[in-house]
Amino acid sequence: MNQEDATKILIEWLRDPDHGSFGSYGYDVYLPHLLTTSLRKRRMDEQQIHQTLSEWMPHFYAAAWDLCRRGIIRPGVYTYQAQSTESGNAGDGYSITPFGRTWIEESDLDSYVPTEPERFSKMLKPYHQKFGSGFGERSQEAIRCYGAHAYLACCAMCGAASESILLATAIEKINDEQKVMKTYSGSNGRSRVENIVIGQASARVQREFRGLTTLLKYWRDTSAHGHKTGIGDNEAYTSLAMLLRFAIFTNDNWAELTG
Repeated sequence: MNQEDATKILIEWLRDPDHGSFGSYGYDVYLPHLLTTSLRKRRMDEQQIHQTLSEWMPHFYAAAWDLCRRGIIRPGVYTYQAQSTESGNAGDGYSITPFGRTWIEESDLDSYVPTEPERFSKMLKPYHQKFGSGFGERSQEAIRCYGAHAYLACCAMCGAASESILLATAIEKINDEQKVMKTYSGSNGRSRVENIVIGQASARVQREFRGLTTLLKYWRDTSAHGHKTGIGDNEAYTSLAMLLRFAIFTNDNWAELTG
């Protein structure tokens, strides 16, 4: 058990809580009772259940706090003057927020997807230093937006983070940040900076580079316009995956791209 596993289980409980014979007092979810009921279904004896609760509950507390931070649940009872307990108010009991109910209803995929952005975050972090603080800020914002179901914003941030990679690579190649930024700010700036980076690269590198950036650029531009886009979970998740792949590709081909 770890926090990612606990988050997955807790989201399943939010959709279909089973407190067994214990009840939940005045809370939507009462963590010890949910976990105890779940462990009893595994036919554990009381001693095993007590030991497992001691080992696993800290992970569920951390998962619950993360969902609180994201506005999906909150500490406390679900309504005014509902029954409460000292343990519930100390961190065992939570209620679903109005935003949380909308979030839960939006996609049945979230029973397993929300843990993935945490992995994206860990896998992107090693590239923050190479591609700069702009990449770090935008990539992390993209992950936060995905977790909040702000899919348009996620795509916009993924596109912006990919451009941070492009700019960092061009600056490294010609060793002139002012010139790169001036080119980028001018007419057809993005295409001209791309030409600095891949204009003399091998056909393979050019092909992979364009393959990884075309959708990121398209979704970023589309999300920035005022018309209806149809961008949803699939596009945002794919944007995160392509951003990670673009970072890996650029790092693996750094010598050729900046040489």
